[in-house]
Amino acid sequence: MWTDPHRRARKLLRFAETEASGGQDLSRAAELTTDGLLRRLFLRHALDEQRHAELFRKRGRALVRSLDGAAATSFEANWFAPGERGLDDLRVDGENDAALLAFLHLSEKAAAGRFEIYREVLTVDPETQELFHTILRDEAFHMNYTHRQLTRVAPRKWSAVLWKARLGRLWKAYLRIAAAVAGLLGTLILLLQYALLLPPFVLLARRHARREPQGWFPARPPAPLRSQY
Repeated sequence: MWTDPHRRARKLLRFAETEASGGQDLSRAAELTTDGLLRRLFLRHALDEQRHAELFRKRGRALVRSLDGAAATSFEANWFAPGERGLDDLRVDGENDAALLAFLHLSEKAAAGRFEIYREVLTVDPETQELFHTILRDEAFHMNYTHRQLTRVAPRKWSAVLWKARLGRLWKAYLRIAAAVAGLLGTLILLLQYALLLPPFVLLARRHARREPQGWFPARPPAPLRSQY
């Protein structure tokens, strides 16, 4: 995927949208928490996400401007990479601080793992490679502070909260994959219906057409005008 500059640009712009959405969720989390330290950390995290969004957007637009307009493939398995989805599965309202920190820790850890892979394979694009290198430093801080604060706010049950968050992510990943597979199966079934059910009707229509008389033929005699029936 990253060898294609068209798909690379689209991916970076999609990352920008995800990071910006995550920053908004974190700002909302800072408003809701009653913990002063978490409020400051969430606000810093939100500012980092907004800065990442701007960096991704700037680099993505630069790649778009540099393209020559050649056709490119459009398939991207985004549903298969939950670590790139940021905070779009998070509902900030109604979550306690421990559950939120566990979710953030796992999300940042997954995203950092994916970004590290991207940084290693982007040898063809040193500028984008350096971009991921810069963002990974922030991701390391986000992973560390969320884990440290989780153990602070839930010293006795932080491990259970973390496992609950892991199971929730696995369930959501299963739902994403199931929805994608269901879409593919639905398309396949429609294609099979068109391939198996339409041909017999076409053949019957052609046979009926051959039985119809060709050319002009006399019209029926007019009905008597004594009655409308």
